[in-house]
Amino acid sequence: MKRRFAFIACLATLFAWAPAQAQELKFATQNPKGHPLVMGMEKFAEIVAAKSGGKLKLKLFPGGVLGGDQANVSALQGGTLEMVVLNSGILASQVKEFGVYDFPFMFANPKEADAVVDGPFGKMMHDKLEAKGIVGLAYWELGFRDITNSRRPINKVDDIAGLKLRVIPNAINVDWVKALGANPTPLPFPEVYAALDQKAIDGQENPPTVISANKLYEVQKHIVLSHHQYNPQSLIFSKKIWDTLGSVEKKILGEAAVEAAKYQRQVSRDAAGTALDNLKKNGMQVTELSAAELAKFRETMKSVIAKHSEIVGAETVAALQAELAKIRK
Repeated sequence: MKRRFAFIACLATLFAWAPAQAQELKFATQNPKGHPLVMGMEKFAEIVAAKSGGKLKLKLFPGGVLGGDQANVSALQGGTLEMVVLNSGILASQVKEFGVYDFPFMFANPKEADAVVDGPFGKMMHDKLEAKGIVGLAYWELGFRDITNSRRPINKVDDIAGLKLRVIPNAINVDWVKALGANPTPLPFPEVYAALDQKAIDGQENPPTVISANKLYEVQKHIVLSHHQYNPQSLIFSKKIWDTLGSVEKKILGEAAVEAAKYQRQVSRDAAGTALDNLKKNGMQVTELSAAELAKFRETMKSVIAKHSEIVGAETVAALQAELAKIRK
């Protein structure tokens, strides 16, 4: 009998020490492997695995293989996809205030953006997502956007007029392109390369890292360093799945998201110059706008910002402007 009890005790000990099966979390983005956002995802996965002792495992889906951003957000809300990293402005389709992140010329430099999104304003914005079944974990970055096209070099703001440009599918991006006299074409990012290749559109706008990683230089000849918009990226999690996690898992994911953000932003900034060199090496012609032309661009955007300030809400715009004023002192 003693032997039997000893055997049962031994089995119990073995089961107690048997490693629990890792919980797999799916993580999607539109950008391909090698892009700074995907490098951030890889770092995030590494940190989560280390902090959880292998109990949480991330499966990455780069390159838009799970569909466009809106499809990913729907899947996340439905609980069939755990995580997405995407332009914060795209979330305006869920919470209108997120449109403020797409205001042209809102941030003068990345340090300003970091201070805003990492501070109370950024937290307040992510908190608004919970009612829509979304948990905001951290902000990463895509960077400053520039305009490319296959028709002509852009040396003046007026050169943009008449171009058919792909935009992120939301209202403010449609409106600022219209204000320049160009023709906006909203398209999910996975469709952009083919549309450019088939001349269904003349151009698009994205940071050089995105243009380079997606080889848009194969179908675009000209780029103007307009830096007209800065894109923070929201790392978001399905609330449906988040609510099933324990406090330890939530803490691990939250801390890892912020830790990976620091790494991802630095990688993104380091990569910007290298990406531009690669575009030049692959035959793209680079132009810049003079100070006078940039001032004209900014002036043209004022009516767009005024219109969308009403849509986003005066309170949100004032809160962002107050944060920026503090930073700029």
